[in-house]
Amino acid sequence: MIISIAHLGPPGTYSEQAAVFYVNWLGKSTGVETILCPYPSISQSLQAVAKGQAQLAVVPVENSIEGSVTMTLDTVWQLDKLQIQLALILPIVHNLISCATSLDSIQTVYSHPQALAQCQLWLERFLPRVQIIANNSTTEALGRLEQEPTTATIASSRAADLYNLPILARAINDYPENFTRFWVVSQGQPNAGFQNVRPSCSHTSLAFSVPANIPGALVKPLQIFAQLGINLSRIESRPTKRSLGEYLFFIDVEADAKETQMQSALAELSSHTEILRILGTYSVLPVSVV
Repeated sequence: MIISIAHLGPPGTYSEQAAVFYVNWLGKSTGVETILCPYPSISQSLQAVAKGQAQLAVVPVENSIEGSVTMTLDTVWQLDKLQIQLALILPIVHNLISCATSLDSIQTVYSHPQALAQCQLWLERFLPRVQIIANNSTTEALGRLEQEPTTATIASSRAADLYNLPILARAINDYPENFTRFWVVSQGQPNAGFQNVRPSCSHTSLAFSVPANIPGALVKPLQIFAQLGINLSRIESRPTKRSLGEYLFFIDVEADAKETQMQSALAELSSHTEILRILGTYSVLPVSVV
């Protein structure tokens, strides 16, 4: 049995690093063979699963410094076949990779918008005059560094090793406590082999829209969880893209959707929402590698 896993590429991204951890964990538990499949964007990684081109995708959903990865949230909402199977928490350490001889020589810095934002204070302090250019991933621009010695990329030390490129400055993220949560996503429920290796579920992710933008439209759904003593670990709003002022709400709940209290909450929640989707019930695994 061979499992293909989609992730944001090119090779060397933090998404690939999270996917490698998942592959190692899965291999120890099941012995299945896996193939990593890099895609140019997070959206395309998720679409590959929805289209059956890959069995799983590993995608970033939230960073402790910069917040939510909106492309992941929007795409998961649009592709209603997808289900979260597991969450991974990866420590993130950014490095400035460049063939330049010194910081003074750098004129342009490339990276993913999340990485650039997580290093914003460092960039303002040490490279205040450089041009900042956002890429689809942290590794997209690595191939041009040798030909352009005045350019740099913010990426992982693993990426520097993979591309045999020098690190000019290490650990440049603005805050040392920097973690990204990734979701492992499949189309529908996993097969029996995967279910047998899944740890007991501790979280459920939901998304819903409300019937109208009126007073109490959000309070009523949230009160259901409070009254049943169910803790919410995260809430996020995103535009519905239908009209200005209309929003979707993404909620992470610290409970298994199969628990009696959660079943009661979901039944009552459906009467206060326009569209309600259970994005997945899963466990969260910390990743100990950097």
